[in-house]
Amino acid sequence: MDFSITNLASGDEIAIQQTAGVLVAAFPKHLAWSHMEMALKEVIRSISPPGVSRVAQAKTGTILGWIGAVQIYEGRVWEIHPLAVHPACQMCGIGQALVADIEVLARERGELTLWVGADYEDNRTSLGGTDLYPNPLEKLAAIHARPSRRAPLRFLSQAGIYPDGCPVRRQRVG
Repeated sequence: MDFSITNLASGDEIAIQQTAGVLVAAFPKHLAWSHMEMALKEVIRSISPPGVSRVAQAKTGTILGWIGAVQIYEGRVWEIHPLAVHPACQMCGIGQALVADIEVLARERGELTLWVGADYEDNRTSLGGTDLYPNPLEKLAAIHARPSRRAPLRFLSQAGIYPDGCPVRRQRVG
């Protein structure tokens, strides 16, 4: 699939609308993003400084995917939030390209860490809907993606991001 990755511009209303549409399509069961109004608020928040907002765009101008990053912990740490690829374009390398792009930007800006949170409200990993107690370490050691080609854990592991004692990993980029 042929696409380029660029900044999402605050004045590009068409791209902002399409990006919000990608978020809704990618997370139809996510409580905060299942409606266009909420998704638009998330997109607009992401393009406000000091946020970083990048989109994968087809040559036709259609937005295929989106990644945002915000500085957290008053330090040199970015949280990837969110990462979304339109379902029709998933499994085409767009998500991995967006992650690689944000890693380069973070490194160029002197950031040391990317932090990735993973919401499991739709139970797409073996930890979703699981009581971790007793024996949380045993359950974390047995974490695996449920049989779904769109499982976030599977994507994250393919992008080189693995759980580190819980369903998140801090990744050094600097």
